[in-house]
Amino acid sequence: MLMNDQPALAGAASPRLSVPRIAILVAALLALLVLYRGTVASMVSVWNSSETFAHGYAILPISLWLIWRRREVFTRIPAAPCWPALGLLALCGGAWLLARAGEVQVVMQYAFVAMIPALALAVLGRRLAGALAFPLLFLLFAVPFGEVFVPPLINFTADFTVAAVRATGIPVLRNGTMFELPTGNWSVVEACSGVRYLISSITLGCLYAYLSYRSTARRILFIALSVVVPVIANGLRAYMIVMIGHTSDMALATGVDHLIYGWLFFGLVMFIMFWIGSYWREEDVAPATAGAAVEAPAALPARPLTAVAVAALLVCALWPALGAVSDKAAHNPAPVRLDGTRLAGTPAGVPAWSPEFLAPDATLAGRYTAAGVPVDLTLLYYRNQGPDKRLISSVNRVDNRKARFQHVSSEGRLETIRGEKLALRETRVKGPDGNYLVWHWTWIDGQFIANDYLGKLRQAQAKLMMRGDDGAAIMVATPVGDDPDTARAALRAFLDANLAPLQATLEAAREH
Repeated sequence: MLMNDQPALAGAASPRLSVPRIAILVAALLALLVLYRGTVASMVSVWNSSETFAHGYAILPISLWLIWRRREVFTRIPAAPCWPALGLLALCGGAWLLARAGEVQVVMQYAFVAMIPALALAVLGRRLAGALAFPLLFLLFAVPFGEVFVPPLINFTADFTVAAVRATGIPVLRNGTMFELPTGNWSVVEACSGVRYLISSITLGCLYAYLSYRSTARRILFIALSVVVPVIANGLRAYMIVMIGHTSDMALATGVDHLIYGWLFFGLVMFIMFWIGSYWREEDVAPATAGAAVEAPAALPARPLTAVAVAALLVCALWPALGAVSDKAAHNPAPVRLDGTRLAGTPAGVPAWSPEFLAPDATLAGRYTAAGVPVDLTLLYYRNQGPDKRLISSVNRVDNRKARFQHVSSEGRLETIRGEKLALRETRVKGPDGNYLVWHWTWIDGQFIANDYLGKLRQAQAKLMMRGDDGAAIMVATPVGDDPDTARAALRAFLDANLAPLQATLEAAREH
């Protein structure tokens, strides 16, 4: 059974892809895997370590199965190499190199996977690759992407749950993503964000829409539903679990059954969504037979597949080579030394609060006093960054779960320190001995930066310009009570006295 076929091509006397030509295409794909083996390994590592992205193993078999279902197009459409596609390959390679310099794994992975359909376009041509567009683009779902949606999904789920519980008539006291009911306390954490449901739903929704509908409008509508429905369903799931716990006096939905109820509810919602979607299913369009009165298209002129495949691989090989040259030029073997003697005052002890970051090259930390209250300073310095040592990473957290510090809220702020504007992030964390207000930002290529995306671009620029990838995370924290302005005044006083010395300390470390 074929879909999206092109009846006008039926009966064309175009040549099949011969075994040597198929061998050329397969060899080109294998060479691409070898050239970017590090990126492939990073994807497999995430599939292995995260249940959220374990579906990545199924994407390639599904894509191959979809191509097999459309195998008849190889007999209908002649391969006609597309030389302009080499420019698309170059764009993907340039994006991969830029992401590599900034240590942005997900962009590297997307750029690599996008090279596969671009390579197919170059070798097979626009018409044949276009007939296989969805199976080729479906490979993009193999990229483990979605962690960026966790914070907004947590906030939405907390908003939805608290509003629904209050609408039920139960009083709720909320503190960030944590809230208290008369029967117990609840917290919306990463596992409650629904990101797994969302990723699963979008992947299955796209596949279902492709297989079930011919109309573009129906496909877009169903895919949109596969985005919206799991988000709403996750809010309902969280509300349901809280209500089960509340009505059972916390006897139910507080252990393993918490997860079981969630997956059963999500499975039911997904079944209903696909069941309803089946009522608008469109039958496949049967291709015209060879005997139909359809004029066969003129055969495209033969072009050398080997030449375009070799040229494509040379384009693909250019970027890993440039990356190796950049690494060698930017590598700094000198150890990092952080000298805290420039700071005003001496530390009175170790910080009571500490973040959870990947191990840096050097650390400067201590408890100081400003405006009569304790201020904890943590400075983490990174050099020669890699997958296991990154300044900006989704695994670096201000709320240190290992030390029982939980995230409460976070927002951007623009402070004035000694007449200069300083952009930073303000995060409130709840620890075992009370709440802390944390101001945090990064120092990259000599600049203070509060936005992680801009930080990555700055890091990539510095590395590609052979200035190295040195960077640091700067965090100051102080206990906070009911009046956050008191805590902010203490942090501001500490930075008034120490921001310039901190910058001098970082510059000195960079020069050695």
